[in-house]
Amino acid sequence: MQFPVIYTLMLALLLVAGPASAQKNMYRYYDAEGKMVVDYRVPDEYVGKGYEVLNSKGVVIKVVPRELSEDEKAQRSSEEKQRLAAEAEAERLRKWDESLLLRYSSVADIEDARKRALRELRIRVSILKSNKRSLKQKVENYQAQAADLERSGQEVDLERLQTIESLQGDIAASDRAIADRQREIEEVSDAYQADIERFALLLEMVELRRNLHSADRVGQSPHEGDPRR
Repeated sequence: MQFPVIYTLMLALLLVAGPASAQKNMYRYYDAEGKMVVDYRVPDEYVGKGYEVLNSKGVVIKVVPRELSEDEKAQRSSEEKQRLAAEAEAERLRKWDESLLLRYSSVADIEDARKRALRELRIRVSILKSNKRSLKQKVENYQAQAADLERSGQEVDLERLQTIESLQGDIAASDRAIADRQREIEEVSDAYQADIERFALLLEMVELRRNLHSADRVGQSPHEGDPRR
């Protein structure tokens, strides 16, 4: 690479400027007019545009890049976020595949596991519904007692009313629990379905690799790898 004559002269002058100056680093940058400048400092207004650090022999020992614009910083930040997201997704899939291969040996194993998990959840729902029916029956009994008291002209006691209110609160809690379990059933079923589809994909990949390997072996020359040939 050929440097401009003025740069060569300036560098030569700096190199012979004296023992004290010869020990200092020099800086090469471009001024506002685009001209190359070599000096012992970079003016503040040019620092952000980037510069090179030269040793006493004029050899570049460091390159300081220009500062990025706000748009460039935003673009780089976006690209970095995408890269980190891609790495996180790849790691998630790796752990998922590893877990599937450790727990199951076939799609049928996953289907059996799903049936067991769903059966347990449905049993819980059945128990909750049974408890709710029992609570409703108690409320109906207390309400019937209260109605009888009112028909006979008696005042319904506060304790009975509070009991009815408490039982109705328990019924509402049972409804929420049943809804939670039913939502859990859907989520568990979907999760197992995703496991099934992912495991099937892994099996396809293994089979594809096996077929490719077999094809390579079939197409291999009978003398390939023979050191006597």
